Order: sequence, then structure tokens, then C-alpha cells
Amino acid sequence: MFARRRTIACTAVACSVLVAIAACTSVLSGQAVSTGVAPGLDRFYTQALTWGPCASFATSEGDRRAFAEPQYDCTRLEVPLDYAAPQGRTAQLAVARLKAQGQKIGSLLTNPGGPGASGTSQLVSSIGANAQAGPLGQRFDLIGLDPRGVGASTPTIDCRNNAEWDAERADLDIDPSPAGVAQTEAEERQFVEQCVQRSGGVEVLANVGTRDAARDIDILRAALGDEKLTYLGYSYGTRLGSVYAETFPQNVRALVLDGAVDPTQSTADRTVAQNAGFQQAFDAYAADCAKQPACPLGTDPAQATAAFQALTRPLIDAPAPTRDGRMLSYSDVIDGTVLTLYLSDYWPILSQGLTQLATGDGTAMIRLADLYIDRDPSGSYANLLEAFVVIDCVDEERITDRAVVADLIRRASAAAPFRDDGRGVVATLDACAFWPVPPTSKPHVPDVEGLPRTLVISVTGDPATPYQAGVDLAKALDGTLLSVEGNQHTAALRGNACIDDIVTDYLVDLRLPEGELRCRL
Repeated sequence: MFARRRTIACTAVACSVLVAIAACTSVLSGQAVSTGVAPGLDRFYTQALTWGPCASFATSEGDRRAFAEPQYDCTRLEVPLDYAAPQGRTAQLAVARLKAQGQKIGSLLTNPGGPGASGTSQLVSSIGANAQAGPLGQRFDLIGLDPRGVGASTPTIDCRNNAEWDAERADLDIDPSPAGVAQTEAEERQFVEQCVQRSGGVEVLANVGTRDAARDIDILRAALGDEKLTYLGYSYGTRLGSVYAETFPQNVRALVLDGAVDPTQSTADRTVAQNAGFQQAFDAYAADCAKQPACPLGTDPAQATAAFQALTRPLIDAPAPTRDGRMLSYSDVIDGTVLTLYLSDYWPILSQGLTQLATGDGTAMIRLADLYIDRDPSGSYANLLEAFVVIDCVDEERITDRAVVADLIRRASAAAPFRDDGRGVVATLDACAFWPVPPTSKPHVPDVEGLPRTLVISVTGDPATPYQAGVDLAKALDGTLLSVEGNQHTAALRGNACIDDIVTDYLVDLRLPEGELRCRL
């Protein structure tokens, strides 16, 4: 996909499975709450939200039916594009709501991760349906937000059209020669230029990071009429939540951070740790597969990585045909495999796809890759991956030394050999190295003086956000750690009574058990 993926995005599928509004249908929100507002921001904090049907907020074919359900309503929140110039351009953020069914405490805002995943889509496709009948749906308005640049929010991050994404999936960028490196870096520069041109200019790209998204959440909190924020964030959503906690500790009521991103970890170290996490998940899959009849990787788990490489590496030179007339590329098969490693329930699907691939048919694996990168059956791509890259470039450290890139690729490949294409290191700078604005964040221990008790959830076999990151985040926030034994990415509100009871009691009553907290999937 890109010459070097620093991290693996938590797609809306993986994390969840895991406009104009007609005036005649509008309803004003409760009285806005504003405390300690910076100069020039009063009009944003005191804005009245106008709610109406959600149908026009759907950004994919898959969401259209869910967004048409009458129990959901939607609105747009206005925020300054640049908080340093609040009188200038503004952004309009998409917000979806499922009203509380009983005695209301306030609002519960959720974020599905990414960065780049749609919170409105998560609410109407999974969180809302799962939580509506339970205590959370009784006591809270459930809120989904598309962060700035994401989903139905405007201006929207836009860097490639559908045809360009199809072409990019087939372009492996594996030529290590000087000419090959130059060509790949030219493509990365072109990607950046297209992002600037199609997303609304450099000002949009400069202010699309987590620093500004956290400030947007505080405006949303006030506009919803909540004195303090109640929040549940998955994966990247833990970064967003911890940045909010550091910026507005006095405005936090309850914070659940599930699948932690460690705020103190460098970009390179997190990349290597995440690759090791996916190799751990692959090894767990291989051990389980070896017990099944006709495992496509054989009966010896120790040889599974080599068997996977032997099956997938030929796609570099000879992509596999699929039943819809497309061709399965090497990057597609890696993406499809990575998707299934997010959750052990997906492992049989991976076995089916690899078994089919062994016969020369790439249909099942390309469909998994489509899910991972958010391509719908009509051939349209959501802006998930574009937003992921753009926000990543604003949030993360820049790597502009090719020698450092080469070392990182070697370390990442050694940590996850199942993903190693065997063609050697191609030390090309990625899009972030050519970004037209500086990053707005850097690794550090959050300063959260005055933050109330928070809950961090970490799964021992989480591939995307390894367990230790949760341990470290809980320590950084002086929070409570819930350790979960299992093999999947994130765990809250997924049907496990041990986990869900702890989360629900905390969010509703601000109550957590004493002592070490542990659950098992």
C-alpha cells in the first residue's frame, strides 16, 4: 500500500465486530454548558445543536440502511478549523445520537479507533444496537462522532479516488534500486500534493491531528449539555481520550480506554511492538489451525510462517484471479490476513481463504482485504486509510533519514516474519516525510493532575495494541488496569459479562472493584 506502514490501522470493521437537516424535524439540544472557555470560542461552546434524520450522513452503501433507522438522529457540530484563529474557517463535524431510554445521566461518547474510523457508523452499526437494551442505553444518550476530516465531517480528508486506490493496491513498491526508491518517493510526494489539493488546503492538514480533535470533543461535551465528559475509546480512541484527559482533566467524569496506545512510546518502537503483536497472533492462529483437519499451513505450527510465505510470496510476481474479475495482490493477502488476526473468531475465515488461495482462487482473501481497507461492494472506498495516514502524519514523529527507515524495516520484519516479502529492505521515505506542516504531538508522559479515576483495558493477546501498552497507559494516567486474557483487539461491550459488568458499573455509578482486575475471554 504505502512504502512503509508505520502502524496497522484499526479499521471500523475490526474495532466494531470488531448536510442539511430539514427544519421541520429539528429538535434543540439541552442548554449548552461552558466552563473555562478560551477567548474567541464562546460561540462554539454555546451553540445549539439541531437534530434530524441520519440518512444523509451515511457515507457508504453498507451504512445507508442503518442510518435510516428512526431511533437515531444526527446533527453537525461547528468547530474552528484552527484554534489559534477561531474567527477564521470552520469545520462541521457529524454527530449521531441514540437517546437514553430511561433516567438520563448524560451522554456517552464513543470512538472506534483508526485514526480515521467513523464514530457515527460505529454507533448505528454496533454500539447502539448492542447497548440500547442494557444499562448504558437506559442511562446515557449514546453519541458517535466523526472526528475532523473523517467520514461525514467536512472538510473531509480526500487524497485518492477509487481508481487510484485500486491501482495503489497493485503497486507493491519493492524495487530497492535507486531508481525504484526515487519512483516510490515520487508517488509519496504526489499523494501529499493530492491530499492538499483535495482536502481543502494546507490549513486543513495542519489542524487535523489529535490535539485539535480533543478540543473538538470538549466543544461537543458543552453543546450536548454535559458538565463533564463520559467517554469510551477503542484503540486509537485511547490516544484521543488520553489527550483529552491531559488537556481538560477537570472536565472528565469517566474515561474507559480499551486497547491502549502508549503516549510515551516512539513511533519506531510502537511499530516494532505492533508487528511483534501480530506475529504473536499469527502464531496463536497457526497453533489452533494445526489442530484442525486440512489446515492450509500444515500440522506443525513451527513451520507455519514458512508455509504462509510459500503460499503468499508468489503473488508478488503473479497475482491470483478472483471471481469478480479482479486480481489479488501480495499487499491484499497481507491486509486480509491482518484483519482476521484482530479476533480469534475470524481464524476459521482465514483458513478458508488460504485454502482457497492454494487452489489459485483469490476471491475470499480479496474480500477480506476489502473489509480491512473499507471498500464496499460497489467499488467505493471510504476515507478511512486516507484519514489514517494524514492524522498519523500530524501526530507522529517524522522519519526523514533513509538509514533510520532501513533499520526500522529490518526490525519490523524480524518482529513479524509472516509479513516479510523476502525481497529485502526498500528504504524509501513515506508520505509523512514530505508533509507540508510540522507534527503537533510528541511522545511524553501525560500531565493529568486532577484527573478522576479512569479505567484502562488491555488484552494479553491483542495484536494491534499489545498488552504492555495498556499497563503503561494505566500507570501514566494513574488509572485502574483491567487485564483480559485472550486473543483479540479490544474487549469492552463485546458480550463478555465479566468485562461488560465492570465497564457498565464504572460508567453508570463511577464504581470500580478494589484490587487486581482480571477477566478471561
